[in-house]
Amino acid sequence: MNLPIRHRSGGLRERGRGWPQPMAEFQELFDRMNHFLESASFAPSLTEPTAFAPPADLHETDEAYLVECELPGIKREDIDVEVGEHEVSISGELTACEREGVVRRRGRPTGTFEYRALLPVDVKSDEVTASLSDGVLTVTIPKAQPATPRHIEIQG
Repeated sequence: MNLPIRHRSGGLRERGRGWPQPMAEFQELFDRMNHFLESASFAPSLTEPTAFAPPADLHETDEAYLVECELPGIKREDIDVEVGEHEVSISGELTACEREGVVRRRGRPTGTFEYRALLPVDVKSDEVTASLSDGVLTVTIPKAQPATPRHIEIQG
């Protein structure tokens, strides 16, 4: 798909077949709104790095919950894992690497990240383990053993 080219002197001009004119008008509207928000200081630039949620899977076994979170290129010390009675939270920051030249296209997110999940049962927060291998953080959260019903003898 060809994308429109923005020229400073005359707005948008389409390259090849490009986007149909209504899509080019939406891009122009997006650019104007972004410029307005930047100048009014209501919000940070829509093109600056912002918080994102990394891809993650939450699995349940009979004994524990397993969270597998994709965090490629992030160091152990830049990741914070917190587990409460019914919640797990993984957060941190991914900084962009310094490169020479002009960035033409950025496809990987940068900035702060956060993954949160609610857990339906009590967990043993003091027995949680976490490991980082090949860019995947694996957090193992053991379940608390529920009280099992037992028969109580009544004393006379």
